[in-house]
Amino acid sequence: MGSAGVLSLAGVLSLAGVLAGDSGVQPAGIPPLDLGHTVLPGKDALSHSRGPDCREVRKQNSSEWCRFVRSSPDCHLEGGFLDYLDGVFCVFPPRLLPLAVTLYALWLLYLFIILGVTAEKFFCPNLSAISTNLKLSHNVAVFSLTHPLHGVTFLAFGNGAPDVFSAVVAFSDPRTAGLAIGAVFGAGVFVTTVVAGGIALVKPFTAASRPFLRDVIFYMVAVFLTFMVLYFGRITLGEALGYLGLYIFYVFTVVLCTWLHRRQRQEGLVPPGPWEPEVPTDAEEQEPSGTNSGDYGEEYRPLLPSPETSLHILTTALSPLDYRKWRRKPWYWRLFKVFRMPVELVLLLTVPVVDPDKEDLNWKRPLNCLHILTSPLLCILTLKSGTYGLYQIHGVFPVWGLVILVGFVLAFITYITTSNEEPPKYHCMFAFLGFLASAMWINAAATELVNILRTLGIIFQLSNTVLGLTLLAWGNSIGDTFSDLTMARQGYPRMAFSACFGGIIFNILVGVGLGCLLQMTSSQPVVKLEPDSLLVWILAGALGLSLVFSFVSVPAQCFQLGKAYGICLILYYLAFLCVALLTEFRVIHLS
Repeated sequence: MGSAGVLSLAGVLSLAGVLAGDSGVQPAGIPPLDLGHTVLPGKDALSHSRGPDCREVRKQNSSEWCRFVRSSPDCHLEGGFLDYLDGVFCVFPPRLLPLAVTLYALWLLYLFIILGVTAEKFFCPNLSAISTNLKLSHNVAVFSLTHPLHGVTFLAFGNGAPDVFSAVVAFSDPRTAGLAIGAVFGAGVFVTTVVAGGIALVKPFTAASRPFLRDVIFYMVAVFLTFMVLYFGRITLGEALGYLGLYIFYVFTVVLCTWLHRRQRQEGLVPPGPWEPEVPTDAEEQEPSGTNSGDYGEEYRPLLPSPETSLHILTTALSPLDYRKWRRKPWYWRLFKVFRMPVELVLLLTVPVVDPDKEDLNWKRPLNCLHILTSPLLCILTLKSGTYGLYQIHGVFPVWGLVILVGFVLAFITYITTSNEEPPKYHCMFAFLGFLASAMWINAAATELVNILRTLGIIFQLSNTVLGLTLLAWGNSIGDTFSDLTMARQGYPRMAFSACFGGIIFNILVGVGLGCLLQMTSSQPVVKLEPDSLLVWILAGALGLSLVFSFVSVPAQCFQLGKAYGICLILYYLAFLCVALLTEFRVIHLS
């Protein structure tokens, strides 16, 4: 999802402890991760020790659907708050199956909205505040030219957070690992063809030669490593760490190359590249993080400001709507905003946001005191789908009750020792609290997303791989698509094109590396990846071929990219999609 954000690789690894609660660590004896399992006609599909494959439910009589789902271990979803399989096959009668599928599809779209809003409005601003407090450079706009470290670590994680969380959740269950591979490869094909081609169609430009070649080479190496892992059918601890190590080496290479280029520019050895305008900072068009209608522009501020009451501060801070912006926007923006408002309201209640660009750092005393209570409660109730929060201490007192009690005491102390006008010295700690709370929101939404995609796959008899390369990949890439194309239309096609190849390197290296690393134990430091479908190899080959095409054709055009290049990439993606779907439905198959 496209959104500006900041975080170092260490920040990604620090999530391991949080995600481990939902990761479903794979002990000895668990079957290998099933990548793209497709039930063959006339073949009794068995999921190893799980009994009959859950996809067999549609082959049963409709009166037996509910009994089959509830009795088959393979139909039990790991994690999540809702049992989608039980809902569609037991709650809804068979004749209302189309209605159930429609509701699930709408809920799937809303989950993507939740992921996007959480990453854009809450996750990324808090990461920005963390980088500021850690005394790191803070200019994420022109990351490819000014501050490369932000572009390849902080901005990459802000953009790729939903992708990485989805991959980690999918890898946590052997039955949904195909979603992770399909999404990582499918998003790579989509971004490097449709998005990159769309940029060239919108605004022909001259690509930055050295950054392009560097990113494509690293990405091809990452794809080759993943291809070899799939070929040998396993990934070891060293290989998983190698994925993360390769990304660290990529970060080091970007920083070193940029430093050398700057030095040569200063010495006059390198002529300046093609000009691009400055990134606009129109505060009127950029909705502030954790939006509310209480932040007035200069012309709307009263001449004689008076102290606001805590109740007024709380009500304005909890309003997700800027009425002045509402009046200026078209009808479709207002319609989309209506759907987003419930999500934003709940997030405003549970996730604090620290904004270093504001004078008061977005300090809202009554709301921040409320966050001391709601944010830890959110974390404990979403960790392991609420298992830890509902645990009874000595069988008497629930953990969530203890969290409420401690949070209330800390909130009361904070309220009586602070003022509405000036943030406390420890206000930066709210950025870390907001980062953790928004990360738990993303993780919870990603878990529901993976479960509902698996349910749709069982209903329509589709493999996890095809669901990953279509629905999950499109949903996670839609934000990148709109942001990159908008950037190109505004006159920054080189920056948008660099983001196409630079950002997805993070997704594949950290998504696969961290996702598999969290499934390893001391007794079994190996995760088996056994693709039993031709579609997995077509997907990997299509991504590699698209990268080779760009690696050869872009220099052949002297890095002058126009509409012909864009049309070729989009036609390539359409051809790939046709082949993938024909393979899924066994029109194309091996004898």
